[in-house]
Amino acid sequence: MMNFAKKVQRFLTSEDGPTAVEYAVMLALIVIVCLSAISAIGTNANLTFQAVADSIA
Repeated sequence: MMNFAKKVQRFLTSEDGPTAVEYAVMLALIVIVCLSAISAIGTNANLTFQAVADSIA
């Protein structure tokens, strides 16, 4: 049990834990921005294709 407590203490004092959390938050934000951009591009492309289809018909 003492060994586990020392490992937890070492983890909390090391810089690896907070750095990993920061990278995870940055990755989540990047994914959200990418999904939003893809959604917006898809919507704009759909509107463009619909306008072309309407003008042909």
